[in-house]
Amino acid sequence: MKVIVTGGAGFIGSAVCRLMTGLKGYEVLNIDKLTYAGDLRTLAAISSRDNYHFAHQDICNRDAIVKLFDEFQPDAVMHLAAESHVDRSIDGPGDFIQTNVVGTFTLLEVARGYFDQLPTHKRSNFRFHHISTDEVYGSLGSEGFFTEETAYAPTSPYSASKASSDHLVLAWYHTYGLPVVISNCSNNYGPFQFPEKLVPLMSLNLLHGKKLPVYGEGLNTRDWLHVEDHAEALVKILTEGRVGEKYNVGGCNELTNIDVVKKIFNTVREIVPDIPFERFDDAVTYVKDRPGHDWRYAIDPTKMQTELGWQPKYDFETGLKQTVEWYVNNRAWWEPILKTKYAGERLGSTKGQVDA
Repeated sequence: MKVIVTGGAGFIGSAVCRLMTGLKGYEVLNIDKLTYAGDLRTLAAISSRDNYHFAHQDICNRDAIVKLFDEFQPDAVMHLAAESHVDRSIDGPGDFIQTNVVGTFTLLEVARGYFDQLPTHKRSNFRFHHISTDEVYGSLGSEGFFTEETAYAPTSPYSASKASSDHLVLAWYHTYGLPVVISNCSNNYGPFQFPEKLVPLMSLNLLHGKKLPVYGEGLNTRDWLHVEDHAEALVKILTEGRVGEKYNVGGCNELTNIDVVKKIFNTVREIVPDIPFERFDDAVTYVKDRPGHDWRYAIDPTKMQTELGWQPKYDFETGLKQTVEWYVNNRAWWEPILKTKYAGERLGSTKGQVDA
């Protein structure tokens, strides 16, 4: 099975590439623009494999993407290329519209043109798998879960751009017959995650003796999914999911942000006892909340479990320990990022700094 993976040098995309190239019967072409969060070092372990290929390209460049489709002749597309950080979308929404909306539109049009000229036996097996987020559903109250039927209610530029791309993908299915499948996932964590995200940011702050900034009172709630569990789910959806369907992928690890940060603190102290903070209360600092901060996300993964037989392997404690240990042991990966790309500063506070 020849699969194009867009955004394969990113956090989730690289996990997909590492998984698929290690399975029998897959050949992968990774198409990535290599923006700030794209890092080919995440793929060093597979870069010499015969079934892995890389193309440095922007999905908005239609002519270049057409050429890559024609040359590689894919049996499927896994579309992960996206701007993905809510805080960055607050500061600069334009990049999110360009990549997540225009880029998805461009890729859909290229895939449609390619699909339409395929012979019948290849058309029946072709798939376009669009990978999205639970943030398109908006904010939950204290009860209930997101299901595949939950109405969209995005609240940030990031989630709005992903909701737009989801709608485009389904429109190309209903209007043009492009065989698509969509998945919406909860918060991912694991090795190789860019340090702007919660788990690596808090872990690295502790290793550097820096305070742990928590939005508001830290009571916003998220469901946490290990990236390796997510990658396995995505391959399941690509190969076994039904055309035109959506699948919600959750880790069944629902925690408030403050509880996540406490667990990170305890895990780092267990692995590196000499960090300068002995008590959690000495390490944490509460900062002005993110503008439009959704209160709670929680996914009901029943459809994944019953229809595709998928279950996450990691509980949060086990996955967090594996992740923190990876960051402790891989300074050579993240230290250059902190020096040249992102030093741990707060993002997304443009509106939040304005007094009410």
